[in-house]
Amino acid sequence: MKIKIDESSGFCFGVVNAIKKAEQELETSSQLFCLGDIVHNGQEVRRLASKGLKTIEHAQLELLFDEKILFRAHGEPPSTYALAERHRLKVIDATCPVVLMLQKKIKKAYQENAGVQIVIYGKIGHAEVNGLVGQTDGTAIVIEGEQDLDKIDFSKDILLFSQTTKSVDGFNRLVAALNAVKPPQTTFRYFDTICRQVASRIPNIREFAAKFDLVFFVSGTKSSNGRVLFRECKQVNPNSYFISDLDEIDFSLLTNVKTIGICGATSTPKWLMEQVAETLERYAAGK
Repeated sequence: MKIKIDESSGFCFGVVNAIKKAEQELETSSQLFCLGDIVHNGQEVRRLASKGLKTIEHAQLELLFDEKILFRAHGEPPSTYALAERHRLKVIDATCPVVLMLQKKIKKAYQENAGVQIVIYGKIGHAEVNGLVGQTDGTAIVIEGEQDLDKIDFSKDILLFSQTTKSVDGFNRLVAALNAVKPPQTTFRYFDTICRQVASRIPNIREFAAKFDLVFFVSGTKSSNGRVLFRECKQVNPNSYFISDLDEIDFSLLTNVKTIGICGATSTPKWLMEQVAETLERYAAGK
């Protein structure tokens, strides 16, 4: 049985940077608070928790004083920084540079274009999107696709941005839909702010998944990126299976299987994919 891990799968730069900052801080501190899961992968969250990383939600931040807090790669709105300052919290900022650049771009657009409607193509309620909306004092409109066009006031000029992890194809379809329905007097400008490191995962993972008899896609259930990439795997290879941990491997699927591919999301640690490969190799060897 041939087993191969997709080399292009695994943590993106922003996640690698956030985890590195957390580990560096925990080398000299017994505990560090993190606002939200540092990455949408339960195994990695538990690994870091064993080192002293304590995950809290925004409601709990209100109760925290004189502590160290890590802001993860997704970024935070200005209101969170203001709260941290009021509570004398030392912020370890691990906001992804791509997200940070987008935040600044949206804030500048909001400050310099009074009366213009800022629209964000993204997942409603996603941590990154909440941070982006915060740059506009909560006035930006979030749409998840063409089905949400009725949220837009087409009597106003429109500036469209995208969450960094959305698909390029989806963004292009949205641009075409907006151009088709907006009235001539409305100015519409758009900015492709999608991270290409993440966007390239789709064609890469489709090419990878098509090569194998069976694919195990490894991802946390909270990962929206994981759900998107798994759908792509399933489209090109119906024998693709989503697992979050080793105990979810169904060995009955391996009958007459000669090649297995292992891939994952931008939030999937390489060490977990390696454990899946080792488990399959031991099974194939009869151990």
